[in-house]
Amino acid sequence: MVKLEPIETQERLYVRVARRIAGLVSSGEVSAGDKLPSERDLAEMLQVSRPSIREAMIALEVSGVIEVRTGSGIYVADQSRQPAVVADEGIGPFEILEMRLLIEPETCALAAERISDDQLEQLRKIYNEMGRTSGTSEVEAFDSQFHNLIAEAAENTAIARTVSWLWVLRDQSELSRGFHRLIIKEGVYPVLDEHTAIFNALKNRNPDEARKAMREHLEAATASAAQHFLS
Repeated sequence: MVKLEPIETQERLYVRVARRIAGLVSSGEVSAGDKLPSERDLAEMLQVSRPSIREAMIALEVSGVIEVRTGSGIYVADQSRQPAVVADEGIGPFEILEMRLLIEPETCALAAERISDDQLEQLRKIYNEMGRTSGTSEVEAFDSQFHNLIAEAAENTAIARTVSWLWVLRDQSELSRGFHRLIIKEGVYPVLDEHTAIFNALKNRNPDEARKAMREHLEAATASAAQHFLS
């Protein structure tokens, strides 16, 4: 069993974790084909959160250092063609999801109180398009429109711009973009039923139900993305 000491430097946490593991590969302490400890075990060894381990695993996978076999585990990739190098690839997808979870439920509650009839009709059309494209890559664009329109309906420019920026960041960050490509290949798309609950709460102008529906949606999205690393 691989043994790792706790992380103790000032470098970005996920990069520190990723470079520690990449160092084991470079030194030959672990070899191509070796299975790494589970996400939970790595978090305990390094005394960091499981989301930080996920971000590190994404950086390592995008860099070609490891191979994640969903349902089996995390394995060291063949390093014969490239060195085990990890770069700071920007903000990670679980960081973005965590930020969205802090902001969007309350945003949705505000939107339930303030959404106009015209905005509700626009949201209905977007929701219908999500239904039409459900289970395909086309749904991604409508998902973004759905969430951004809700933020606009909250009638707070700071909130609307923050939510918009988080969606832009998802595509600009190499780390987030790389992981998103991986889970799309696995068929992980926005779930229509969760958006149905959000839409119905807004249609009924119920802030409590809107807050709850958005929180449950983002928690489910996080859990779904995390399935990529589970063995």
